[in-house]
Amino acid sequence: MALIDLIIFFVYMIVMLGVGYYFMRSNTGQDDYYVGGRSIGPWHIGLSVVATDVGGGFSVGLGGLGFLMGISGSWMLFTGLLGAWLAAVYLIPKVKSNPAFASFYTFPQIFKHLYNNQVAIVAALICFIGYLGFTSSQLLAGAKLASGTFDGLSLHTALVIMGIIAVVYTVLGGLKAVIYTDTIQWIILLLGFIFIGLPISYYHVGGWESIRETLPDEFFSLTNLRWQDFVNWGVTIMPIWFVGMTLYQRIFASRDVASAKKAWFIAGFFEWPIMAFMGVALGLLSRVAFEQGLIEAVGGEMDPEMGLPILLSTVLPAGIMGLMMSAYFSAVLSTADSCLMAASGNLTTDLFKKFFDRQSDKKNMRLSQLFTLIIGAVALMIALQMTNVLELMIYSYAFMVSGLLVPLLAAIFWGNTNPQAAMSAMVGGGLTTLVLSLGDWPLPFGLDPNLFGVTMSLALFLLVNKLKTKEKRNYIIKK
Repeated sequence: MALIDLIIFFVYMIVMLGVGYYFMRSNTGQDDYYVGGRSIGPWHIGLSVVATDVGGGFSVGLGGLGFLMGISGSWMLFTGLLGAWLAAVYLIPKVKSNPAFASFYTFPQIFKHLYNNQVAIVAALICFIGYLGFTSSQLLAGAKLASGTFDGLSLHTALVIMGIIAVVYTVLGGLKAVIYTDTIQWIILLLGFIFIGLPISYYHVGGWESIRETLPDEFFSLTNLRWQDFVNWGVTIMPIWFVGMTLYQRIFASRDVASAKKAWFIAGFFEWPIMAFMGVALGLLSRVAFEQGLIEAVGGEMDPEMGLPILLSTVLPAGIMGLMMSAYFSAVLSTADSCLMAASGNLTTDLFKKFFDRQSDKKNMRLSQLFTLIIGAVALMIALQMTNVLELMIYSYAFMVSGLLVPLLAAIFWGNTNPQAAMSAMVGGGLTTLVLSLGDWPLPFGLDPNLFGVTMSLALFLLVNKLKTKEKRNYIIKK
């Protein structure tokens, strides 16, 4: 990377840290730090939502899918569009218009209101573990980008650098810094894709005729995937729009129901088709470059997720390279910061609430910053042990979905608030997914462990609820 690229990149990072410092000085308490004062408009929220959901992990992951399977990889984010719009129509009106939720900071607080404190604590633990893993995946995504573009920079060193940058500005500024920088970062990434990454890479590999000659026809087909792929993506990604802590923080931060719904419609549209096709197209171009011998694998074997950063580092001229890398690092930071805020909110608001209730607002905010710093350090250590961004992201998503989806739907849409049933569903569903994921056993039809986890969660909820209802009925009869 040329000197001009390094200057552009480091100036960008300093600006992001400056934004964090600015909001640190303007934040007055936890309301500002965790939910942005509850007065943010739909465009800022919408772009922040899509930046958080797609972010660097999916940007790198989509590039990997494009490298492996072509444009069919775009269907992964189609499930994100469906999830966002379903949540806008059905979930947001029930959450944002409920006066009981008006002062909430976190998703598990809803579980406490609907069920009881014990259920909320288990929900907070599930959220915390899931977002800790998701934060790690974003740091790993940034490290892969950095190590693929900076000569001589190892993956571990890149991880440490990315971790420090992402953690520090999030610790400083809280959710306001996260949302406003997300807006800037997403615009930078979008413009970088449209005006820099795609046209220059397309020209570099020789244009359309060269692309078609290099790759087989299935790379240009929307049906180059198994039905199991779409089902597995759908059962993991769509439900996250109903149980994602980062998304509830933005619902709480929105001005009103209409603003929140508009934000979710904006986010869904930007996910698919815009981001989906741009991401896999760049991955496809990196595969073309690899097959043509224009880029080489590091260590003899090409990691599909490294194809895109290596391509960009090869084809982009000095100056432009710095702008494009800033765009990609923007995407990484926009998700890492949100996940850090979610995990921090779980600890301070749900798991250590009694301790924080005894402190002043100003002291609470400082303690919240300390918790965010510690969580970021732990996420960095986890990332140092992993190698695959998309796999780590999907594991984190699946663990949260299989534990939290059924109890949420049961309480909000069916009016069933049996605490024992909820507890059984959360523990049984989450553990089923975790055991099946780590056990690496062959599953029927090649389906994802999360599908079996959600099924187990539903079965346990219905069974325990039926037993408790029967127990209660017998008790009333005896009286």
